Amino acid sequence: MAAGLRARLGTDYPCRCLRGWHLTPGLPGSRLAHAGAAPRLQQEYDAVVIGAGHNGLVAAAYLQRAGVRTVVMEKRHVLGGAAVTEEIVPGFKFSRASYLLSLLRPQIYTELELQRHGLRVLPRDPYSFTPLLEHKNSPRSLLLGHDMAQTQQQIAQFSQKDAQAYPEYEAFMGRLVSALNPLLDAPPVDTAALGQGSLLQRLRALRALQPLLQAGWMLGWQLPRYYEVLTAPISKILDQWFESEPLKATLATDAVIGAMASPYTPGSGYVLLHHVMGELQGQRGAWGYVAGGMGALSQAIACAATALGAHIFAEKDGTEVRSKLVLSNASPQVTFLELIPQEQLPKDFVQRIRQADTCSPVTKINVAVDRLPNFLAAPNAHDDQPLPHHQCSIHLNCEGTHLLHQAFTEATHGHPSSRPMIELCIPSVLDPGLAPHGCHVVSLFTQYTPSVLAGGQPWDEEARNAYADTVFDCIEDYAPGFKASVIGRDILTPPDLERVFGLPGGNIFHGAMSLDQLYFTRPAPSYSGYRSPIPGLYLCGSGAHPGGGVMGAAGRNAAQVALEDFRRR
Repeated sequence: MAAGLRARLGTDYPCRCLRGWHLTPGLPGSRLAHAGAAPRLQQEYDAVVIGAGHNGLVAAAYLQRAGVRTVVMEKRHVLGGAAVTEEIVPGFKFSRASYLLSLLRPQIYTELELQRHGLRVLPRDPYSFTPLLEHKNSPRSLLLGHDMAQTQQQIAQFSQKDAQAYPEYEAFMGRLVSALNPLLDAPPVDTAALGQGSLLQRLRALRALQPLLQAGWMLGWQLPRYYEVLTAPISKILDQWFESEPLKATLATDAVIGAMASPYTPGSGYVLLHHVMGELQGQRGAWGYVAGGMGALSQAIACAATALGAHIFAEKDGTEVRSKLVLSNASPQVTFLELIPQEQLPKDFVQRIRQADTCSPVTKINVAVDRLPNFLAAPNAHDDQPLPHHQCSIHLNCEGTHLLHQAFTEATHGHPSSRPMIELCIPSVLDPGLAPHGCHVVSLFTQYTPSVLAGGQPWDEEARNAYADTVFDCIEDYAPGFKASVIGRDILTPPDLERVFGLPGGNIFHGAMSLDQLYFTRPAPSYSGYRSPIPGLYLCGSGAHPGGGVMGAAGRNAAQVALEDFRRR
């Protein structure tokens, strides 16, 4: 909420407000239709949530569920933050930023009754497809799915040894995910309270150690091996398990997605874990499309919040309201460097927020096409008949981890990758209502693109289109005819992602998911438990623990901490 938050120590907090829009069924993520039944903005609430991203909406729902009168205020005309559905090309509905669902905490599904409020998820099986650029008469591909026997058969094309090792690798990673899982649903240990708090504060901090101790207990004697996964380059870990490059590169994409990092960067293993922590319908690590696009998820959470009595307003107009609690779904940079008077914050805290790594490698391109891509490695039988691989995350330029590293290296010198890593998804294969009959929406999550180009050159229209053309040329190599099928495209470079969605530096996680910016230190040491240096002000977005992704954990956890303080006041 860029208009400003005038916070005052020890008092209620006045907040700029937003014009009211009534939630209208059937318009997931689209502009909310103004209606006479919309609630009237009150002058005072118990809690104000700044920003209607999915975490902010989750926080509002939990606060209101506990009887705390809550209002959500959103700057844009559409709810959801980066989890939105927008019709960029007429007739084509895009999940414009985030585009897959898996990480949303299962408690949130259940406790907010999201299915009753319209959420429907379309699981994908198979889920990963990696075509190779080989001899055009017999190109190979790697298709991974939940059927282990079929997946092993696919891997065996490249290595029998890898096919045998894959189930054990999956089980190994699964144990680590199970151990770390409880850490996602609780605030990190309050180290400041442990060292200098009152006896009661120290006891609370000790109680918060339980999930951490439980994680160590579950890992047991294999803790050193798992510690290596968290701290080593993912290339080192994958080399210990496998020998085939297409498999290693495909798995490595989850370790670098959204991160300005290479598979050879230490700590990239945790980013991979972050992307396999989720589940869909009881299937660990499964990802799916939200029916109606990602905005339908935000719509379901908003409906849950409003059904409980929360008020939600979009498009600010400068009106002021007061509240006892303020929860910010904005990034730490916007919250503490733009919305708060700097003299009210500790200087060392401000310095830590300024120094946080928000570098982003991501350019998201949304494409409307008039036919399905036809991959050389798995040709279409009929132009309009999807094959199993069309529902997958399709990994291009992923023949080997060295290609990912080369693409990363170019970006570190200020140049968009000449052969970028591309994750191509076609959600309309499972959700045909997203596009006109026979047509499809294509999501291209690409990297690496630097936030700032070499020589300080701007990401102007020419630079944006030049990079998009490079991406399309790469796709054409794997699927000839793709460029001719394009009806329209929407290009979001790192500066565009920051401008449109408020993502600092264009970083999809509100800050790097590196080990120095996680758990105890997210967003800053001594402030990892959602509370800020200003009493009554909390951080509830992806810049807080446990980080980014459409998870909802930060919103749920922050609401519980704020509620605990509210009840003690």
